[in-house]
Parts: sequence; C-alpha cells; structure tokens
Amino acid sequence: QVQLVESGGGLVQPGGSLRLSCAASGSIFKIITMGWYRQAPGKQRDLVASITDDSTNYADSVRGRFTISRDNAKNTVYLQMNSLKAEDTAVYYCNADLLSWDLRRKDYWGQGTQVTVSS
Repeated sequence: QVQLVESGGGLVQPGGSLRLSCAASGSIFKIITMGWYRQAPGKQRDLVASITDDSTNYADSVRGRFTISRDNAKNTVYLQMNSLKAEDTAVYYCNADLLSWDLRRKDYWGQGTQVTVSS
C-alpha cells in the first residue's frame, strides 16, 4: 500500500507565500509523476502543477507564481506558492502516479490540505 501525507497549508494574506509538501511512502518501485491539484467549494478538482523526472507543467493561472519541485530520494514533492491571491483559496491535493513493487501502475491521492488566502 502507498500513502501520501501532505503538510504546509494554512491561512495567508494576499501577496504572501506558502510551501506545501507531500511525502509518499509504502510499496513504491518508481514514481512516474507527482502533482498538485486543488478544489474550491462548488468547483471541480483541477491540476495546479505536475512534475516528472524531466519536465514540469503548470496551470496558466499559477505559472510564474508557483514552483513545483521534487526530491526523488525522499519521494517528496513540494509546491512553493508565491504572490498568493484570494482565488488560490482551495483544498490542495497531492497526487502520485507510480509503479508499486509488484509493477502495478496506479494513482494515489493525499488527504488534502486547506489553503486560505484572506486579509
């Protein structure tokens, strides 16, 4: 089994910064992609950013403000969020697309962490 544990959410003022972390643990053979999604009340869950071994991808709404990075040795992904806006308020979910030790490929989700941008 695989677990994703997120941390780093909270309340921040507009223009402020937060850093989210997500650590994957368990029966992991290889992580293919890790990413962050977010879901605001009444809206669908959307991709914020994702990262593979050789590429990153960002939603247009966060490009230039958010930076995704990954520590393969720790199976951990980070999301540095700068210049935060009220519209960034949402529950942020970590996602991992990975191969387990039995070489089965599967998607895993974290429990979510609340980010609130408000004065």
